[in-house]
Amino acid sequence: MLNRFMLIVVFVPLAIILIALAVANRELVAFTLDPFNPGNPKLTLTLPLFIFLFLALAIGMMVGSLATWVKQGRYRKLARQRGVEAENLRQAVSRAPSASQRPIQGSAQGPVLPKPTA
Repeated sequence: MLNRFMLIVVFVPLAIILIALAVANRELVAFTLDPFNPGNPKLTLTLPLFIFLFLALAIGMMVGSLATWVKQGRYRKLARQRGVEAENLRQAVSRAPSASQRPIQGSAQGPVLPKPTA
């Protein structure tokens, strides 16, 4: 249900906007990598403007995703450590004798706890 909602409410309008952007920006644009000699054909790429816009969008999404992944690394490490600790505890509990097999120590009612103070 949520996937269908996301498709209809978010992705369909986004696709319409991107298609309109591509149709409106079809003229060729020169992108040069040589700022001192802009006419150098070896370092100049001529493509429609919408391709440069989509490339910039894709590169920005990848850089943002990478930055988020790096920033959240400590949380993933902590989760892995807690998972290992939980697994060690599970193994320890499964190896420990059950309560019915342990000998009873102290009184029949167990240890006496101090009375709470008001």
